Order: sequence, then structure tokens, then C-alpha cells
Amino acid sequence: MARWTSSADTVRAVEAWELATTGPGAAAAPSDLPLDLRWLPAAVPGTAAAALADAGAWSFERPQGLHDKDVWYRARLEGQGPETLRFEGLATTAEVWLDDRRILLSDNMFLAHEVDVELSGEHVLAIAFRAIADRVAAVRPRGRWRAPMIAGDGLRRMRTTLLGHMPGWCPPVDVVGPWRPVTRIRGGGVRIREVGLRAEALDDQGGRLRVRVDLEPSAAAPTLAALCCAGAEAPLRETAPGRLEGELNLADVDRWFPNGYGPQPLYPVGIRLGEAALDLGRVGFRSIEVDRGTDGKGFALVVNGRKVFCRGACWTPLDVVSLNAAPEECRQALEQVRDAGFTMLRVSGTTVYETDLFYALCDELGILVWQDAMLANLDHPADDPAFVSSLVAEARHFLSRNQSSPSLAVFCGGSEAAQQAAMLGAPPDCWSGPITREVLPAVVAQLRPDLAYVENSPFGGPLPFAADEGVTHYYGVGAYRRPLEDTRRAGVRFASECLAFANVPEAATLRRLLPGPVGDPLWKRRAPRDSGAAWDFEDVRDHYVALLYGVDPVALRASDPERYLDLSRAAVAEVMEATFAEWRRPGSPTAGGLVWFLRDLWPGAGWGLVDAAGRPKSAFSALRRAFRPVQLAATDEGVNGLALHLLNDTPRPVEALLSFACLREGAVPVARAERAVALSPRSALTLSSAELLGGFFDVTYAYRFGPPSHDVCVAALRDARSGAVLAEAFHFPLGRGDARQALGLSARLDRDGEGWSLVVSTDRFAQSVHVVDDAYWPEDNWFHLAPGHEKRVRLRPAPGASASPLGRVEALNGLASCPYEAEP
Repeated sequence: MARWTSSADTVRAVEAWELATTGPGAAAAPSDLPLDLRWLPAAVPGTAAAALADAGAWSFERPQGLHDKDVWYRARLEGQGPETLRFEGLATTAEVWLDDRRILLSDNMFLAHEVDVELSGEHVLAIAFRAIADRVAAVRPRGRWRAPMIAGDGLRRMRTTLLGHMPGWCPPVDVVGPWRPVTRIRGGGVRIREVGLRAEALDDQGGRLRVRVDLEPSAAAPTLAALCCAGAEAPLRETAPGRLEGELNLADVDRWFPNGYGPQPLYPVGIRLGEAALDLGRVGFRSIEVDRGTDGKGFALVVNGRKVFCRGACWTPLDVVSLNAAPEECRQALEQVRDAGFTMLRVSGTTVYETDLFYALCDELGILVWQDAMLANLDHPADDPAFVSSLVAEARHFLSRNQSSPSLAVFCGGSEAAQQAAMLGAPPDCWSGPITREVLPAVVAQLRPDLAYVENSPFGGPLPFAADEGVTHYYGVGAYRRPLEDTRRAGVRFASECLAFANVPEAATLRRLLPGPVGDPLWKRRAPRDSGAAWDFEDVRDHYVALLYGVDPVALRASDPERYLDLSRAAVAEVMEATFAEWRRPGSPTAGGLVWFLRDLWPGAGWGLVDAAGRPKSAFSALRRAFRPVQLAATDEGVNGLALHLLNDTPRPVEALLSFACLREGAVPVARAERAVALSPRSALTLSSAELLGGFFDVTYAYRFGPPSHDVCVAALRDARSGAVLAEAFHFPLGRGDARQALGLSARLDRDGEGWSLVVSTDRFAQSVHVVDDAYWPEDNWFHLAPGHEKRVRLRPAPGASASPLGRVEALNGLASCPYEAEP
């Protein structure tokens, strides 16, 4: 159910909520509650855990269990006459009472409800969230398989989030309460039951809007009604009692493209119903198709006829305790990924559907959304009509409230259910079922036929998680500790999850939020792990530290923990860049990679590319470089030399100068070349090092006819007019190593109208250069720096920072750091 209100309606939040807890079933109705019950202030929308945290009664280290209690909320209402109470989301089993009259039962946290009431003065609105611990723990009726990562097989029959029920990687948060807004609506205009809106991109570059308005049975159709968009309008006609329909063809509308591939024009849409106006938000016109490839086994999104490489991450709630981040925090987080070149975010079936603001901002910023149904891992009961009916209503509600969103691109039947069944030995006929094969695609076909539908994530091939067919969760490089070459060997078509590591936050975050030593019990409790595994994702990261730098990470952690952390940060950055260089090269079968996941759920070395405070980690900085719309990447082709891949995803031509050099001891060029290149819009080009050098040179040290002549290769793509660096790529024919030497690294602060910048230079090649500053965040970090050129790094003040920049610049292969400080 999507709520549509006209300009004549009055909508306001129910305010001044209080919260109290009792034993399960202690009070059947509000009048049964003890008079001496302790009530606490509670924010709505929000959760009981968040209210208790505000009162000092809940924390990550001292969580209070809530699923074994009844949680009561109450607020006072005052008014006269008819109103509609709207509940956007109640987690999980809830009874709503007006005074001592029960007016609503809800057992699906993802559904909205409306109740018409008659007010006559002062009233008490109460919500009882009933204990669900016994239902969560229930083992009968048993599913066809168990999901080891989820604590409670009874969850397979419940419509609630898995957040808080996955002890291997999620904080112990019991999600209970009115987690979405509670509002009161006093009607003043035409009563509307439902609106259907569809925006279509036409082959001739125009657009078409179709709208259907269903009025409440008691409402009379207005004499004059019209659909309005982009300066044009079309009449709405009554096609059946209480139903208005209309169509508006628009010749002068532009196509909506993902970030980096083109602009994101949005057009306001409204309906006039007599004297009232109905705001339907903004629409974008775009088409989406799925390209399966010549062999029919691939998966690539084609937007407006252009194949898009979907690069991004899996989204997690910005506040896992309240499930409601401030609007400005949501915007900042999405602008952060937009600026980093992301084209897609996936909302996983292990989490929650996001707010309307989230999808509206993705529309605005050009971020495609892969949306899972909130189904994951478990054997959900397709034979239970009540469960299926509730799930259908949930899917309809989500798609209705996002029916005009151009960013919504994929709707998926859920996460890892097919994979879980296959990995636990269930037969192939268990891998798929009527819910994801028939029920959900039918809802999508009716409400959003423009979306790509995926049955499950992962899905396709002889096994649901086969990397070289359909969509996969790729952890060959990562959890399975495969060599970096596996990113090509696996033949990944589309990775809807990939590259999970325990990513170490920057030093400033560790000092503030996790000050204990590496390896202490708190640190290890926050390290993500697969439930029941004898290893965690710090062990995975350590494997690549040893692989890339030739050190013993366990011994290094004990002898030099700061060096260990720096190598840990550098290693995941290197792996991220190398993986996407492989996947984005021309000729690669890969059409997308979404890293698991974007932001930590709590402070620690979690999977997040961004820490729990919102500060980018080394992996995020690496992906910012790997995701550039205009990109230069290098791959080692062995005896065929080094391949340089030039990519231009943008709708504009690029005239550039490509330079290439092989350096001995990080300073002396032993081979070099330069070439002018022209990249047409949305094109790619691969050049070999032999083509550039015009003859034989053992760039990759594959032939080994003698001692190595160089230790690093440096390639740069510069704008032909301004000389600005568009992208860089580096290659280490002898490996990266752990050696340190004097580099001649220098840094100076510069200030202009946009703020502070660091200008960094070096006399010798500097590896994994990083900025350490408590108050400022560098826009680029953990980057390599060639000698002879200055690199300008913009500094952004951290939230709440008032001090001037003060810190140091270091390189992984340097002996000394370079301090900087703003002059008083």
C-alpha cells in the first residue's frame, strides 16, 4: 500500500512517544499495564533498542534482549472527528490499541497499514510488540535445510529482518518497535485508495506517462482531472466507477542514465483533481534490458541501449540500532558513493527495505538499485497461504511506493536461499520454488515490468553459485584465498556480492572508537566470520598480506602492530584495484561487481568499505580509483607483456596523452613511451606495452633472460588540453615486497576557495601513500605516486571538525613520514 495524499489533506506525525517493557503476555490490553511501570521517551520512527540506548540501558557491549519481552509504546492523541492513522512499519508482531480498543494486528514489519478512526477529545494510542523468542526458536515444522548463519529456524515463517539474528557478522540488536513513521491524516480532498504510475522511454527518444487513480468507494470522481508533467498535461477520464486513467506523451524529455554514463534528468509529475493537487514525485525515462551474451549464460544490464558495467557495493543500514539515519546522513552517504564512481548499490535480503528518501536520492544521483526481496538463506514456506499472501502484499507495497523510480533496476527474489540449499546437499528441485519462480515475478510484471527480475542471488549454472554463469557471489579472491589470477580464471559474469575482507579503519577511527590493541577480545568479536567456521575474515586479509608483501602477518602483528595495520590496509586496496582492473578490461565476460559491503554496522575491522563513523577506509579509496568513468588499468599478460586498458564510459569523447615508463629502483626510467589517444564516447581500447614501446622489452619479467631491469611500471592518462591526470595504473613485475628506503617524500598544504589540499611529491616511486589526519579526510588515499610529478589531494573536514589540517603523509615503502600543519 502506497499512501497518496492531496494538497487538501493534513498529515502530521504522532509525537511524544513513550516506551516500557513487560514480561511476555503480562498485559493483554493497555488497561492491564501496571501503574508503576517505568516509561522512557522513545523516538518514532525508531526501535526499542535505540530508545534504551538513549536512556543508557543498551549498548553494543551490553545489549538488552527484547525478543523475550513485550514492548509497549504509547502516545496521546487529541482531536475531533474522522482521521486515518497510518503505520509505515511495525516490527514485528504488533497490536495497536486506541484507548482500550484493539484496532490493528500486524505480523509483517515490511507492510504499511491504515486505520480509520473517529476522535472525540483525548485518547491514548498504544502499540504492543509481542515477544517472538519462542517463534524464532521453533524447529517445527522443520525446513528442508537449515541455515547455519541464522540463529533461529522459526524465522523462515516470519516476516521480519534477519539483522540481529546473524551472530557471525551482525551486532546483537533485537529489532522491535515502530521503525517507520506513524502519522495521522485528516482528509480534506478527494479520497484516494491507490495510484498506478508508469514512465516509459520510447524508441524515438520521447517518453510516455500512464496513470491510474482509484478513488475510495465513497468518493465521487471530480469533474475536471488532469495529469501534468514537463509543462504538458492530459485529461484523466473515468474508465470505471471510481477509476480515472490517462496517458501523456512527451517528445521533449531526455533519458536518465546511471552515474558516469550520462545525465539524470528528473521530471515532476502531478495530478489535478478538481481543486486539489496530488504530487506524484519525480520520474525519469529510461529502458532496461538484460543481455545474456552470445552463449545465453551471461548477465549484463543494458540501459537505454548501452551496456553498463555495474560497479558498487551492498548497502547496509546507516544506523543498525534505530534503522533510521538522519536525512542529511543518508544524502552524505549516497553523495560519497556517487563521487566515488559507483553505479549500483544492492539492498540485500538480509537487511530491510530502505526509506523513500534513499530511492529518491538514488534517482537524483544516478545510482542503480538492485533490490532483494527480504528473503535469505532459509527454506521459506511456499505451502503456507498466509505467508505467501503477506509476502505478496509486502512486494506490492514496496513496488507501489517506488513505481516511478528510474534508479530501481533489478528486483531479486532474495539472497542465498538457492545457494544454501545446494551447498547443504539438497537436490536441485529444492534450489528454486514457486515463491521466487512464479509469485514474485508475477508481482513485478504487473507493477514494474521495466525491471530486470532475478530469481535469487546467486543464481544460474549447474550450481546456483557457479561463477561463470548468471549472477554469483564471488569469493574466490577473498574468503577462499585464491590467487589474484582467479578473477580471470573464474570467468565471473556478474558478482552481486564479492571481495569481503575485514577492512581496517583509519588510525583516527581506531583511536576514537576501538582504542584497544589489535587482537584483543573486543577487536576479535567485531571481526566478521561465517558462523561455525574456524577462521574469520581477518585471517582472509592476512593471507593476502603474506601473498603481496612476503611477511608473516601473525609475527608482524606481535612485533610491530602499526606496520601490520598499514600492510593490512594496503593489501585490501591492492586486491580491490587488481580485481576490477581485470573485470573491466575489454574482453572480460564480467558485467558487474558489488563489494560486500559498503559500511560497517558497528565499530571495528568489518566488511565495510566505509567505517561505522562514515570515514572511508583504504578499500573505498581503491575503488574510487577503480570505478573512474574514464579509466586506465593494467593487467599482466605474461609473455605477451603488459596490457593497458583505456575505458571511457561517458557520453563525451576524450582526447588524451598516454605515457608509460619502466623504472629501476623506483627512479630511473629504463624504457618509456608516449602516445596520443582518442576515446570515443562509451568506448574501450587495449594497447600492449610492446605496441607502445615499439619493440621487445621484458616489461612483465616473463622471459627472465637476465637480472630484472626494473621494479615498477607506471602508466598515466592525461587530458590532452589541460594536462590533468585522468587515471593512472601501476605494475610490479617483481612483486610489492616489504622493503623501505628513503624516498624524498614531501607534502605541503594549499588553500583555495574550495578548502584545503595537500600537494604531494616524491623523488622515488612511493608505494601506498596515505594521509594520517584526525580532523580531515583525503579524497584519495593509499595511492601510488611516481617521481617527478605533484599530486594534489583535496582534504575534506571530518564531521564536527573545527581544527585546521594537522597530520602526516607516509608511504608504505618509505623510511620517514612527512608532517604537515596549517600556519596559524
